[in-house]
Amino acid sequence: MKQDPMAVSVSILFLAIALPSVSQTTEDTHRQAFAPTMQAASQVSTAVAPAERQLTAEEVGDLFMARKEYRSAAEAYKQLSDLHPRNAVYLNKLGIAFHQQAALGLALKYYERSARVDPKYADAQNNIGTIWYQRKKYGKAIKAYQKALKVREDMPVLYSNLGYAYFEDKKYEESIAAFRTALAKDPQFFEHNASRNGSLLQDRSVSDRGRFYYLLAKSFAEAGNTERSILYLRKAKDEGYAALADVNKDPAFSVVLKDPAAQELLAPKPAETSQP
Repeated sequence: MKQDPMAVSVSILFLAIALPSVSQTTEDTHRQAFAPTMQAASQVSTAVAPAERQLTAEEVGDLFMARKEYRSAAEAYKQLSDLHPRNAVYLNKLGIAFHQQAALGLALKYYERSARVDPKYADAQNNIGTIWYQRKKYGKAIKAYQKALKVREDMPVLYSNLGYAYFEDKKYEESIAAFRTALAKDPQFFEHNASRNGSLLQDRSVSDRGRFYYLLAKSFAEAGNTERSILYLRKAKDEGYAALADVNKDPAFSVVLKDPAAQELLAPKPAETSQP
């Protein structure tokens, strides 16, 4: 069965890994690539690109991350960050490697160090937010995401993460507004994961899934996407969302309600007839 790209499960962190090709340039001014000296790095490089070149030490760490070998990735990034303590990308990726091992304290330490090295590095600020989100400190998460957005207001993933934090903080109108902005920036955002070469995390875990699906349905309705709106209304119904009838009096759903699929979905169940 094909899994819906926005299906919500508890405590899931999405990390998009994209290993650079031979021709790919380094990431902004933060990247400082050099040939690895570790034996493991040399072995990986030979296995992956024997006829081209050795992987850089950062690419080795990225490869370990792609393989979900987070301990080895942390070792690779730690060596890099020790050699380049002013490189925000390396510090941030080291934080992610610890984050994926559920070592949240260490992850936060390196995210914050990355943000201090480069206050304009939005990825690190975002990842700080994911730590607070997982710790259910939603006010702190919101502040971290807002700080990231002051630097990079063009990134839909930041609005999405902010929307989740607002939702868990029970600020539902703010949550809808954040999701609506994410869709305005990228109408297909919820169909794929945003990638920043393995440097940015998304947390898509929520508690009240029925209400969450309803708010997503409203966000899609306001974005003019009737099909997706109906999809999430159906999910809200499946979760037993008690206030689903509110859709009939919410102007945001005025167009959606004209669709026969929505009418069928919202129609009351016929009364069961008793058998003699």
